[in-house]
Amino acid sequence: MLDNATAQQLHQEFVEGRVFAYPTEAVYGLGCDPDNESAVIELLRLKQRSVTKGLILVARNYSQLLNYVDDNAIPMDRRTEIFSSWPGPNTWLLPASKKAPSWITGGSDLIAVRVSQHPMVQALCELFQKPLVSTSANISTYPAAQTPEEVVAQFADQVILIAGALGGALKPSMIRHGATGKVIREN
Repeated sequence: MLDNATAQQLHQEFVEGRVFAYPTEAVYGLGCDPDNESAVIELLRLKQRSVTKGLILVARNYSQLLNYVDDNAIPMDRRTEIFSSWPGPNTWLLPASKKAPSWITGGSDLIAVRVSQHPMVQALCELFQKPLVSTSANISTYPAAQTPEEVVAQFADQVILIAGALGGALKPSMIRHGATGKVIREN
């Protein structure tokens, strides 16, 4: 999916704190290193979004999320529903670990996480060996970008564009509360 030269360049830009636009299941996403506060602040500035709203982390597998989620605090009776919904377009609000950065959680004791089935998202998370921030690629008052051209129209050269096909979902991921199963955002 990513040739070696491209992968090396993307890895270097990730380490340097650049913001990426990449295809997801339904729309283009904006992402960066969740542990790099300045990269996340830049992403929020580009999107014109408040840090208090929190951000989603998207991963290749659940183990990539363990530094950010308090796994022991997930109720036993909720685990099957949560974990059997992945990989897929299902985001869960789970208890945040003490290591989860406040610039990701928005100061909440919960963190929004998803294990993606999209091949490009999986390839990027594999390349970076960690989850990515994932929010729709759009300025907050604009519709989410669904094409590379729409990404460029909103962000020009302020982000690294990784072009590719969307995953075929019609709407962004459903967000549910991990402890109750309550739908926070319908997909």
